[in-house]
Amino acid sequence: MIEVDHLTKRYGPHTAVEDVTFRCEPGTVTGFLGPNGAGKSTTMRMICGMTPPSSGGATVAGRPYRELPNPGREIGVLLDASAQHAGRTGRETLTLAARTMGVDRGQVAAKLDLVGLNETAARRRVGAYSLGMRQRLGLALALLGDPRVLILDEPANGLDPEGIFWMRGLLRDFADRGGTVLLSSHLLREVEAVADRLVVIGGGTVVAQGGKDELLAGAGTLVRARDQHALRLTLDRAALPATAGTDGGFVVRAEPGEVGQAAADAGLVLTELRPAGTGGLEQLFLTLTAGASTKEAVR
Repeated sequence: MIEVDHLTKRYGPHTAVEDVTFRCEPGTVTGFLGPNGAGKSTTMRMICGMTPPSSGGATVAGRPYRELPNPGREIGVLLDASAQHAGRTGRETLTLAARTMGVDRGQVAAKLDLVGLNETAARRRVGAYSLGMRQRLGLALALLGDPRVLILDEPANGLDPEGIFWMRGLLRDFADRGGTVLLSSHLLREVEAVADRLVVIGGGTVVAQGGKDELLAGAGTLVRARDQHALRLTLDRAALPATAGTDGGFVVRAEPGEVGQAAADAGLVLTELRPAGTGGLEQLFLTLTAGASTKEAVR
């Protein structure tokens, strides 16, 4: 299990992550989503003991990462596929890691085979690997110690469609055997296909979390009015949480009847009022994080 408890990270006056709390249960894949600069990688680095938090904490299997006696046997981590020694071969990279973790050397060949790196690739120096091959090697490293938990940041970068499909099956099988997976990816359709739960972060804070089916079913209500400014004020006064929709209007986290009643009480003329629809994870993501990437880019 992964438990993240009120994690906050500040760099001087800039708050990169603020009060982030969530749990990843055994037997599940949790999709960790957000626009660039939202705080995903910083949060994952704090979980893995690579970045000290300003406040709050995180545990894996009940202990902070740095207190695990042999972390690679408990948690497999892939945060940056390029952070590998370019002068070593793929086999040498895994062999050195196996010695460090006390893993039987027979696991090296097994994990290379599992991730689809054949003998020729294993003998090649990592500096000559494509990004997709580095991702596969990084995943082999993460799996080498037979951990119970995987934390993966953009593991499908550089993989072709067949490789992405293969990774989806591997992660699903890992979770179905009782493992815990925290997966960050910009490939929303792949996350939607494999994840059980979702944590969505925007501007350094969690904007939504819960079961995938629950979140996708509760996409909210799309509403437009002749006077959009007056509609915004009306929704705020009625305490109806709303975000600007990706195609105009507002998406409100409430039932259409409740939104329509608030508008009627305010004497507003609505031009559209309907369920936001079932646009899947992409629509949910864009609705929840509307404007977040722009704010981060100019901060």
